[in-house]
Amino acid sequence: MAEIPERKKRRMGDRRGMETKHPTTSTKWPLIKSKQNLQITRLKDTDLFTVQNFFTSAESKAFIKAAESIGFVHQGSLGPTKGEAYRDNDRISVNDPVLAETIWKSGVHKLFSDIKIRGKVAVGLNSNIRFYRYKVGQRFGRHIDESVDLGEGKRTHYTLLIYLSGGFKLKAKNDTSSPKDSSSEPLVGGETVFYGSRNAVVAEVAPTEGMALLHIHGDKCMLHEGRNVTKGVKYVVRSDVAFA
Repeated sequence: MAEIPERKKRRMGDRRGMETKHPTTSTKWPLIKSKQNLQITRLKDTDLFTVQNFFTSAESKAFIKAAESIGFVHQGSLGPTKGEAYRDNDRISVNDPVLAETIWKSGVHKLFSDIKIRGKVAVGLNSNIRFYRYKVGQRFGRHIDESVDLGEGKRTHYTLLIYLSGGFKLKAKNDTSSPKDSSSEPLVGGETVFYGSRNAVVAEVAPTEGMALLHIHGDKCMLHEGRNVTKGVKYVVRSDVAFA
């Protein structure tokens, strides 16, 4: 894939003009348990880390069910020739401060207790919560995530992704689901890949059900992409960590 000119990269985050807002008053979101003993894996020399089992399997499946009940809307892009990343996925965007605060207080706040940016500390999540669905053949090309001014002195500096689906996990003894059940079909592909200088791969994160991925965005955001899904369905919930 041809390298995209530097001056155009900043236009490759979410296209705000294309956002589809859905009312949340009738949406009953799943309960989220408070997270203890979070397993954090930090990538050396980067502002990127993952957290295994941030959502339980039950929570992940419940969020997929809730999102599907709302209904996804397809989102594309004009493509690299127009200064935008290639994009082909399905999306829901909701403005829900309560959901954002619930996810934040369930454990995200613990991950940022010792992280400061320009003397500012993390204070919560962007209330704009997005759900992404990638079916077979869909992907999100190389892009960066922009920092967003939320007003009242708050600005986003980190992207939060929580994978709601992933490859097979070991089945519990009492799990009687059939291997042919579409809900148990393993996800193949859909890795989130980060690039450094000269397009060298810095990190390749395979989606795992319930895992959270956090990375700095804005001026220091690494070029990254969501690879093509070749089997199963990739579900992701995304927000941004705000600092003040």
